[in-house]
Amino acid sequence: MQWAWSVAAVVLAYGIGSLSFAVIVSRAFGLADPRSYGSGNPGATNVLRSGKRSAAVLTLALDALKGYAPVLAALWLAPQFGWGNGTVAAVGLAAFLGHLWPLFFRFQGGKGVATAAGVLLAYNPVLGLATLATWVIVALFFRYSSLASIAAAVFAPFYQALIWGADVYALTIAAMCVLLLWRHEGNIKKLLAGTESRLGQKSTHPAPPPSAAHKHKRHHG
Repeated sequence: MQWAWSVAAVVLAYGIGSLSFAVIVSRAFGLADPRSYGSGNPGATNVLRSGKRSAAVLTLALDALKGYAPVLAALWLAPQFGWGNGTVAAVGLAAFLGHLWPLFFRFQGGKGVATAAGVLLAYNPVLGLATLATWVIVALFFRYSSLASIAAAVFAPFYQALIWGADVYALTIAAMCVLLLWRHEGNIKKLLAGTESRLGQKSTHPAPPPSAAHKHKRHHG
């Protein structure tokens, strides 16, 4: 019976991760679907291109929370259900995978940076803060959000393995790292070509006004 509760926790975490807050928040604010402009990525950075900073901040917070909350709940319930670190680690990975391939949004998800950060903070607050510090340092020095995300993703599993041990958490974090790098393949190519947008730089593909988005919706309705 213990395994059944473990599976249920993992499935529920995937469902929570599947809530694409970039799309949900944009709809609530009356903005265009973030998958229809800019990079097409349903994440906080692309929502920021809409010009609505509050919507982007809310998206970032909720995307991080959907990674943090399931793991925190799993840690709290672990003694009651007899869950080990493997189940808790799997819950975090499931929430992350839900963001990448959301069940409720045609499996068209984002890159998972904020959700991964939430998962890491719940796994180990010190690890999460160290990874966030890596992101901030790289972003401040080089002014590339994508490069900061890539660097943080690469360092996170090494922090875990070298300081806390090569355990199931390290393996899960390494898996998230590989997926984050894969999701940033286009950004890596732009960085190498010198065409990647810097932080604060306006996108060459700005968000369409809400009226244009509504017309587009009516045309296809």
